[in-house]
Amino acid sequence: MARAITLKSRKEIQIMRKANRIVAETLAMLGAIVAPGVTTLQLDQYAEKFARGQGAIPAFKGYRGFPGSLCVSLNDEVVHGIPSSRTILKEGDIVSIDFGVKFEGYYGDAAVTIPVGSISTDREMLINVTRDSLLVAVAEARFGNRVNDISRAVQKYVEQHGFSVVRQFVGHGIGSQLHEPPEIPNYHRNEVTPRLLPGMVLAIEPMVNAGSYEVKVLKDGWTVVTTDHSCSAHFEHTVLVTDGEPEILSSCA
Repeated sequence: MARAITLKSRKEIQIMRKANRIVAETLAMLGAIVAPGVTTLQLDQYAEKFARGQGAIPAFKGYRGFPGSLCVSLNDEVVHGIPSSRTILKEGDIVSIDFGVKFEGYYGDAAVTIPVGSISTDREMLINVTRDSLLVAVAEARFGNRVNDISRAVQKYVEQHGFSVVRQFVGHGIGSQLHEPPEIPNYHRNEVTPRLLPGMVLAIEPMVNAGSYEVKVLKDGWTVVTTDHSCSAHFEHTVLVTDGEPEILSSCA
């Protein structure tokens, strides 16, 4: 039986604001650390230490056997890259960092893609379009709309800039579980999708490829890469649906 979409109480939302604030502050800290010569394992260790210092538990570590606190994905890696002391950031790379925490029984989740030093104009455009597509999506996360309105907005924005949206992985609801209903694809599906109601909390996460939308999972069982080896970018916010403007919970602002 499919799980129902839960509407969060005022108390639950307050806790989730705190959880997502920790996530946002962690990602901001990592953004200042990213540089040529840094390993992805170092980023993972910084993130875990900071989150635990705030009273939170890294959400991904041990989740279905995942070994890291961060998902760290470079260049043609889309999502779920495993942190490693052997993976060293180089000038011109782009690195997608996805991080989540559990705090007082509730989850926060967000992602950013960061340039390593100076990057090509093509990679810069990919990052900018992906970041902006998330903001376009968030604007649609309002009472009365449907999930498909979010999906349609992402796909339209991304494709009009010449990129493609990943279809194999999607956004999701979030709350006392890391992944809750509803699924939030980044492309429009010709079906009736749930209507958005105040109290829904959604993890909206465009994954955008410079080339084809097709992806595959590597032999490690986790790392997702583009099949054509084109670069990929990933941004995510946890968003509260209200009776007015959507509220981004995973923001430092």
